[in-house]
Amino acid sequence: MTVKVIVKEDYHEMSCAAAHFIESKIVEKPGAVLGLATGGTPLATYEELVKGYKEGKVSYRQACTLNLDEYVGLEEDHPQSYHYFMREKLFDHIDIDASNTHLPNGNAENIDHECQRYEGLIDEIGPPDLQVLGIGINGHIGFNEPGTSFDSTTHVVTLTESTRKANARFFPTAEDVPKHSITMGIRSILKSKQIILLASGEDKAPAIQRLLEGEIDEEFPASALKNHPDVTLIVDESAYQGVVHGRSRSHAE
Repeated sequence: MTVKVIVKEDYHEMSCAAAHFIESKIVEKPGAVLGLATGGTPLATYEELVKGYKEGKVSYRQACTLNLDEYVGLEEDHPQSYHYFMREKLFDHIDIDASNTHLPNGNAENIDHECQRYEGLIDEIGPPDLQVLGIGINGHIGFNEPGTSFDSTTHVVTLTESTRKANARFFPTAEDVPKHSITMGIRSILKSKQIILLASGEDKAPAIQRLLEGEIDEEFPASALKNHPDVTLIVDESAYQGVVHGRSRSHAE
């Protein structure tokens, strides 16, 4: 299938485009299920969503959300948990019903059972009408690291050192970064009806080049997106710089 590409000048413009994409989905379908991501890349997108809500552009009263992942071993109110992140950055600032926001429970007594529960929840209230993704420098999506089966459902992963290093900026020390997480699997992600992939910064350029120009390979998890019928990459100039010159900015890979 094709990956549609939208290239924006910088991170701000990329984030505005992503927010517009999400808002348009909610306007089209007020009760839409949104698949959400955490980390640095979507931060400004969420800021734009909050801004749009406060300006009266859109209401999330009927919407539901499903987050991609959560660290194992962190309480929901831990400042670095993704439950906390989503409340602080988005949920507490819009009119979404808290009971309609869903994340894996990384502190469950039985993590395997929690993975099964969450996968069932994806099928019960989803799959997402629109899934928001970021991409790791090693091509991971969610916390699906290189080598993850494309047939994987929600599961526990051991985070690679590169991923833990990338997330260390959010913790007091690198040693404080959890070593495991629960994540939607690649098959789980591909259930989504529509996907937007966000990428910003020159450190993501090799991953974007490989995504657009490389082969589909389980050693590069994001390449699985080429098997999905409706994926849009929203990328800034810095992250797009490794792609062969001369491509149209609306080029479909």
